[in-house]
Amino acid sequence: MIYHLFQYLQKAGVDFPGMGLMNYLSFRAMLAAVTAVLFALFAGRRIIDALRKHQIGETVRDLGLQGQIEKKGTPTMGGIIIILSILTGVLLFCDLSNIYVILLLVSTLWCGALGFADDYIKVFKHRKEGLSEKAKLIGQVLLGFVIGFTVWISPDIVVREKTKVDESVERTLETETTVTSGRYVEEDVVKSTKTTIPFVKNHEFDYRWLSPVGGAWGWYMKWAVYVLMIVIVITACSNGTNLTDGLDGLAAGTSAIVGVVLGILAWLGGNLIDSNYLNIMYIPGSGEIAIFMSAFVGALIGFLWYNSYPAQVFMGDTGSLTIGGVIGVSAVLMRKELLLPLLCGIFFVESLSVLLQRGWFRYTRKKYGEGRRIWSMSPLHHHYQDKKAPEGPVLFPKPVPPLHEAKIVSRFWIVGIILAVSTLALLKLR
Repeated sequence: MIYHLFQYLQKAGVDFPGMGLMNYLSFRAMLAAVTAVLFALFAGRRIIDALRKHQIGETVRDLGLQGQIEKKGTPTMGGIIIILSILTGVLLFCDLSNIYVILLLVSTLWCGALGFADDYIKVFKHRKEGLSEKAKLIGQVLLGFVIGFTVWISPDIVVREKTKVDESVERTLETETTVTSGRYVEEDVVKSTKTTIPFVKNHEFDYRWLSPVGGAWGWYMKWAVYVLMIVIVITACSNGTNLTDGLDGLAAGTSAIVGVVLGILAWLGGNLIDSNYLNIMYIPGSGEIAIFMSAFVGALIGFLWYNSYPAQVFMGDTGSLTIGGVIGVSAVLMRKELLLPLLCGIFFVESLSVLLQRGWFRYTRKKYGEGRRIWSMSPLHHHYQDKKAPEGPVLFPKPVPPLHEAKIVSRFWIVGIILAVSTLALLKLR
């Protein structure tokens, strides 16, 4: 809103020192981050007190984990803090007419509502399982289709492709004109199913290559494949973050690291000069995603003030589903979804540990008459905690001695930072 106010004043001929700063993505990104942090810090305390007053506390099942029972009654649904902090930074400093910002706002509210419904059922209906897995999945898939079809249909979501390439390239931000050796290079703004992939010269992969047919039907088929991939990515990210939310500060800290990288990638992909220098896909208008991700990271950092060990509030599914949805949607809009298995390696491994554990348990129960486990407990972060010995054989026994919760979280953050740096390094690795 402040951004649009300044735009209105400029068109009205009003001018005063510093007014032009609002035209810079970097300045607005910093303001969005600071605003989100401050809102989370100051409003977070009041929200936590309100949650505690209304007895909106965590229900804990005794799984034999160290310090688990002590967390009973800790206020949950703290994801409200994250959502409100994001919205505050975004609504004030983002271009609200930008299609990428609109889609990210829709995703934030959609996933937030889905998570809120799950937490509401757990807390007020006293049903520990909350919203059914089927209902969650349906909600996530529907969001994926909304995003996918918008990417397909919207004329504002395009990429810029070069039709000629010369060795010397000079660009100007004001005119977005490309000059090479005194003459222009032709460029086309097109609807495309291309995305970013590492280890190849041009960093691009086209989903058209997966279409089994050509011609007119091939055109529809490539978009069908692309939309399906978008659905899978958004659903996987949302669920992966939800599974990672099990220790104080784990999901929030890891997601903040991911958010920083996504913000950098959005900045580079939305900047004509930087994208040309790095030879990566230029997506007009996507620079606004960097401002959104700045607010996203700021909200998570502010939330960590209260969520770090020992946690004063838990994000609940209200927060975890929202975080995963934002990460998945932003990656898709920037055409960086194929980098997520590396960037979101923590979420990927956590999800994989649950799938493998369930599959192995069912297989061994059918074959041997008793279920066996790969890890003493899944998701993987619980495997390293002090806990009761599980029933039945375990392929990889728990570590001795077990690790304290805070140490597990710190080490997962370190791994997340390594994965984040590795993802950025792929921009130059061909």
